[in-house]
Amino acid sequence: MSKDEQSMISRAAQDASAKGTVLVFGTTGQQGGAVARALNSRGWPVRAFVRNLNGEKAKALAASGIELVKGDFSDLYSMKRAMAGVYGVFSIQPSSGQGSVYGVTDDDEVGYGIAIADLAVQAGVQHFIYTSANASGDGKTGMGHFDSKSEIEAYIRRSGLKVSIVRPAAFMELLMLPGMGLDTGIFTFFLRPGQSAQVIAVDDIGKIVAAIFSAPEQFVGKTLEIAGDSLTSSVVVAI
Repeated sequence: MSKDEQSMISRAAQDASAKGTVLVFGTTGQQGGAVARALNSRGWPVRAFVRNLNGEKAKALAASGIELVKGDFSDLYSMKRAMAGVYGVFSIQPSSGQGSVYGVTDDDEVGYGIAIADLAVQAGVQHFIYTSANASGDGKTGMGHFDSKSEIEAYIRRSGLKVSIVRPAAFMELLMLPGMGLDTGIFTFFLRPGQSAQVIAVDDIGKIVAAIFSAPEQFVGKTLEIAGDSLTSSVVVAI
């Protein structure tokens, strides 16, 4: 990237962030945390929606200068209160794809996603970014974890919000989880030998979302499938 391009992006970020605070959901999770850090590092005022103000991750966000607001996805009033006066919203919800950690069903995810969009309309949010999944597509896949996101996408597009949608590829960080084989030397993943797949580092999702917030005139109304690399299983094993 040239110095002129870097300067242009920097000026765009300054201009956009002057419009107000961005409310980020899921800030103690992977994507929300990455988005909050990326926006904060670029000078945006960030408001983090958290369930536990005294959790270690929440304290780390506060220590970096991020505003914390306590709330829960099942509490509409807390979300409405958190959204008051913000310029932008980064929307992400717990999903059934996260296993039993949150005990969330696909219907729960859709309900949360719709509620956040409705509240954003009421609050007059000027730029709304929803994170989906690159396998969700625009139709039914037969997999609830993806179809729930397609349903939320469709609702948001009809809402009248100035919206941008990102569809991240599989997280590189998945390869670090217990059971993927790094601790045993036996690689276990959802790829056949020689098959390639797109992947992305979670921090890069944050950087991309921050760039989208900085250029609404370029990205409002757009759906972007994002990835950092495309790797075959043999390459991943070698790495």
